[in-house]
Amino acid sequence: MIETRTRILGIAPYEGMHTAMERAAQAYPNVQIDIYTGDLDAGVSIVKRMPPNVYDCIISRGGTAEMIRKVTDLPVIEIRISVYDVLAAMKLAENYSDHYAIVGFPSVTQPAHTLCDLLGYHLDILTVHSAKEASDTLEHLKENGYRMVVCDRVTHGIARRMELDAFLITSGAESLQAAIDQAINIGLWFGRLRQENLFLRSIMQEQDGCVAVLDANGDVFYSSPEELPDGLKEALQAHLREVPAGGSMKFYHARRERLYSITAQRLLMDAAQYSLFYCAPSRIPLHSHWSGIRSMNRGECEHLFVNSFYSISGAMGTLDAEVRSLATARQPVMIVGEPGTGKEQIARFLYLHSSFANKPFVLVNCERMNEKSWDFLLGHHNSPLNETGNTIYFQNFEALPEKRAPQLLSAVLETGLARRVRLLFSCVCHDGEQMPEQIRRFGSSLGCLTLNLPPLRSRSDEIPALASLYLDSLNLELGKQISGFEPRAIEMLRQYDWPNNYTQFKHILQTLATLTDSVYIHSSQVAELLARERAQHRRTAGANVTARARAAGGNKPGRTLDEIIREAIWQAVEANQGNRAAAARQLGISRTTLWRYLGSHNPAGET
Repeated sequence: MIETRTRILGIAPYEGMHTAMERAAQAYPNVQIDIYTGDLDAGVSIVKRMPPNVYDCIISRGGTAEMIRKVTDLPVIEIRISVYDVLAAMKLAENYSDHYAIVGFPSVTQPAHTLCDLLGYHLDILTVHSAKEASDTLEHLKENGYRMVVCDRVTHGIARRMELDAFLITSGAESLQAAIDQAINIGLWFGRLRQENLFLRSIMQEQDGCVAVLDANGDVFYSSPEELPDGLKEALQAHLREVPAGGSMKFYHARRERLYSITAQRLLMDAAQYSLFYCAPSRIPLHSHWSGIRSMNRGECEHLFVNSFYSISGAMGTLDAEVRSLATARQPVMIVGEPGTGKEQIARFLYLHSSFANKPFVLVNCERMNEKSWDFLLGHHNSPLNETGNTIYFQNFEALPEKRAPQLLSAVLETGLARRVRLLFSCVCHDGEQMPEQIRRFGSSLGCLTLNLPPLRSRSDEIPALASLYLDSLNLELGKQISGFEPRAIEMLRQYDWPNNYTQFKHILQTLATLTDSVYIHSSQVAELLARERAQHRRTAGANVTARARAAGGNKPGRTLDEIIREAIWQAVEANQGNRAAAARQLGISRTTLWRYLGSHNPAGET
């Protein structure tokens, strides 16, 4: 039987639209809608590698849709941006600041002009027609004091790289449904016009990766290049039986220092079954085989930083100028802060804005290092410490084994390491506490500059703005159009203590955004989630105290007075959520006495 139902290929420029397309497609059970994520050139690449005679039409958005039209014979239906879509982004942006401009291609600025005319808004609305024009326009806005724009996908990426805050105009459910309806109407008649077999033409198109076609027995029918990389053929044969008859699948294959992202799809030619595999080098970096050591290049760090919450300028708050100044310095830097304050992201920023950015960024997680890893780092001729121009970031430096501290210090001082590489360190230290003595002495010996990151609770007045910025990222990720919080809900977030700072903040906002079906997040949702967080924190704190008591021998006879006092101090520290200054006040002892009893001792798991 000949398949007559409409077959639609959806190209989502960002992951959130992929999710939104999937939700919209549920309303069309009799239509085949296959959805892939790819922006601009990536979207074009997806369309190019698709075999012929599979789809009747394509739906996409903005510049990606325009570029796809140039490389395919299929009709391309553009997902329009409605006045409501623009208004949703504007309302979210207004929670952050009322000083912004709207920048984008005509598909964005036309409905923006209509909306502003209707509502009497007086905003700068700037139309661009290329990425270069968008970059020039944003640079002009930045020079004139603008720190935020409401924009389309192309402009959004450029703005983030220029360290401007950007709110993306996402497409709502109505816009997606309208595009699917139009695609169905066109696909019903256009699909019958495509009868010729374009199999060979499709697989001969220029590709960035490897293309292989295997027959039902696993033999190679076609490959480009002619000789597949070592081990890749065997990997494809191993997954041959898993390729679905009516769709596609994706898997990964790691071989030596290369990781392939592989997309597979069944083909029918002359009544015979074949499987097409497209193997693209993946952007997912492979981990070092040395535990706790990972090397990244500039592109990988830029990707992680730009797509993180900390990449937005507002997340640095009052530290923005200090961080930028430290980026250009050559001295070692010690980044100090509570858990979850963004120490790793700050380290990436210092690397990306330094003169060392074209060399590797080597992360050494002291908490995950084992004896073999330390021996390799400090003694092997291939150690990254022997290279010139690297940025070496020692994460969780408080977990540095006591015996390794003098070895590392000797390696730095005796080899002039600080002159050959950029050294960065981070240490977990709660607000009001001093760094452990070992770390303080180490930093003093190296002449480390210290950057203290404030806890989130000290920035409670900025939480509405930070929440709006992160909601914009979540709208992009989840394919939603959440416009903000109820006033009571945002007040609850402001009053919360945030013991795990931005890590916890991100988790809670992500949970709220995922669960809400409304354009606003309600206070009842926030109250319920924060109550669970408080209960979990109390359980964790209690478990830690119990573990310490067991480790110390509980109330066993024979314990010395010092042991009992030390345990009491640890329990007081735990009860005060890690704040040792508050624990000293509670016990009625000086901070000096408290530190004398605790010394550099740190029970397992304490950060």
